[in-house]
Amino acid sequence: MTAGLYDLTIEKGTDYTQVFTVRDSLRRPVDLTSYVGGCMDIRAAQATSSAILSFSTAASTMTLGGTLGTITIAAARAVTSAVVEDAGVYDLELTNDSGKTARYLEGTVTFVDEVTRSG
Repeated sequence: MTAGLYDLTIEKGTDYTQVFTVRDSLRRPVDLTSYVGGCMDIRAAQATSSAILSFSTAASTMTLGGTLGTITIAAARAVTSAVVEDAGVYDLELTNDSGKTARYLEGTVTFVDEVTRSG
């Protein structure tokens, strides 16, 4: 299976939540019940060693939605406020209960600066 392409926009200084739905070739949600973990890194470039943001089931910043086929990632305002980059790339990988890891999504990320400084 080839990873799907999906570009993201993250507004700095906001609580960020994104929900993805993994679908099969017939557009039905994929049952993620047997998946034991997932992770997603955003980096300035593919070869960059450090991540701008990371999401994972282990860190509770990624949640798998079982039979609904959903993957939810979340970052608090304090986290998005600390981002200094304007753009990056990401991929999202899931691991099933057999230990097999597959890439499900990849794309670019645009970070949008905030104007409001209070609140």
